[in-house]
Amino acid sequence: MAGKARKKPSEPVEFRSQALAEALERQDMAAVALALRHGNTVVPLIKPGPRDRPLDGGEVWTYRDPNTGEVALLLFSDAAHKPANLPPAVGLQSPAWLKSFLRRYESTITTVFLDIAGPHPMQAPPAELLKALEA
Repeated sequence: MAGKARKKPSEPVEFRSQALAEALERQDMAAVALALRHGNTVVPLIKPGPRDRPLDGGEVWTYRDPNTGEVALLLFSDAAHKPANLPPAVGLQSPAWLKSFLRRYESTITTVFLDIAGPHPMQAPPAELLKALEA
């Protein structure tokens, strides 16, 4: 069977980032930046991507404050930390995606919440996260 690549059964995708969870627990912005730069991030989706490619596609959900019109991006270290009142679907996004998304919507997004409902929430301006991702 030389020349034929055997397909390995795919590992189930884990919708969490242990490094980000630990950085948030310590409330350490440098460690959060490092975790975001080198690991995937869980995001709520309005519309999920293809079921067999969880790292590909989907439409990210953002929160718009009805009183101020301000827009927040919500990121999670673990899908289990996403509040039930948000859209049910989640996606796993790469550091390159996060950098591109923040760059594209930097003038629209006013803040980024990480694990907004806990257990260790943090908040940062998009420009600060972009700077951390580009370091």
